[in-house]
Amino acid sequence: MNGLPTTVVAVWVLCAAGWGAVLACLRGGVHGPARGPCLFAHTATPAGVILTCSLIGFGSLYATIALTAEWWALLLVTGFRPERLLSGGGLGRLAAWAAVTAAATYAAARLVFHV
Repeated sequence: MNGLPTTVVAVWVLCAAGWGAVLACLRGGVHGPARGPCLFAHTATPAGVILTCSLIGFGSLYATIALTAEWWALLLVTGFRPERLLSGGGLGRLAAWAAVTAAATYAAARLVFHV
């Protein structure tokens, strides 16, 4: 990757791996009428984020860092069972997901942008 920083490539790889891991967990864990909309929403998320960033003129690297942190935090907080976030976790698990996401986003942004 001619001149592309290694940390950016690492963020992209981690983002793709996190997206795939959440998709696999959702496919195996969500059943019933919620499965179709859940999988569609997860599948449409990356394209929606890229399109939104291009429409508002904001760089997609920031959004990619945030998405990466969100997906890995979701897997960490729910024990690789994302359906637990709302079905049995209550507000405590949701708050933990938000806190871990914020901390990971902050740390990753500092690492990528050398702030």
